[in-house]
Amino acid sequence: MTDETPSYEAARDELLDVVRRLETGGTTLEESLALWERGEQLATVCQTWLDGARARLDAVIGADDE
Repeated sequence: MTDETPSYEAARDELLDVVRRLETGGTTLEESLALWERGEQLATVCQTWLDGARARLDAVIGADDE
């Protein structure tokens, strides 16, 4: 991850906030689209962190099996 990439926890928390704001409504179409796009970005960040964690675990488990 780069220095600009938020931690998993920060991305998850911001994503939860985005979802709450979208569910609550009261935003313009343009704001809703911007929130949706940000949510997609944050979901990708979270998935990247989870994939990296899985790869690290698999590597350790694989090393233990040898």
